[in-house]
Amino acid sequence: MQQTHRAFKYYDFLVAAFVTILLCANIIGAGKVATVHGFTFGAGIVFFPLSYIFGDVLTEVYGYARARRVVWSGFAALIFASFMCWFILALPAAKDWHMQKEYEAVLGSTPRIALASLIAFFAGEFSNSFILAKMKIFTKGRYLWSRTIGSTVVGEGVDSLIFYPLAFLGLWEPQLVLTVMCTNYCIKVLTEVVMTPVTYKVVHFLKKKENEDYYDTQTDFTPFSVEV
Repeated sequence: MQQTHRAFKYYDFLVAAFVTILLCANIIGAGKVATVHGFTFGAGIVFFPLSYIFGDVLTEVYGYARARRVVWSGFAALIFASFMCWFILALPAAKDWHMQKEYEAVLGSTPRIALASLIAFFAGEFSNSFILAKMKIFTKGRYLWSRTIGSTVVGEGVDSLIFYPLAFLGLWEPQLVLTVMCTNYCIKVLTEVVMTPVTYKVVHFLKKKENEDYYDTQTDFTPFSVEV
C-alpha cells in the first residue's frame, strides 16, 4: 500500500542533514585513522553513526518508503561527489601550483571509498530500516529503544563487514583493517545506545508536530524503488 502524499514541516531538513552527514563522513573522515589514548579508529566514525540515527528516526516517524527515498538521495549525492573528485583530480595542474600530489593523497581514493560505501550502505541501511519497521509492528509501537538499538546492531554490522574490506584492503595492512572495522562497529553501536534519550525526544517531537506515526503493515520493502 502506498503512503499518502503529504507535506511535512521537517522531512526536508532531515533529508538535507542525512545527505550532509553521509558525504562528510565518507569523503572527509573515512580515509584517516586516528589514535586517542591508545584506541585506534577511523576518524569518520565520530560522525557517521548519526546517519543511522537519522535513518531510525525517518523510518519510525515517516515509514520505510520515505526513509528509502532519503537513502537513495544520499547515494545520488555520493556518486556525484565521487565523480566530482575524479574530474577535479584529472584536470591538468597549473605550472605554478604544486599541490597535486597532496590533493591526490587526500582525495585520490575517494572513488573506491565511495563505491564501497554505496554497496555497504545499501545493504546496511536498508537492513536497519527493514528490521526497525518490522519490529515496530511486532512491538505495537512500544519499546522504541529495542528497535533503534536492535536494528543498528544488524545494520551497522552488515555495513562494517562490507565497507572496510572493500574500501581499505590493499591500502592498509589487514590487521589494521580488522582493528578499525571492529572498533568502529563497537563505537557505532555504543553511539546509538548513548543517543537513545535524544532519539526518543526527536521522535516524540516529530510525531507530534508532523501528526505522523507510520506503521509499515502493507509496505513493499524492496529497496529498488523510490515510490512513496
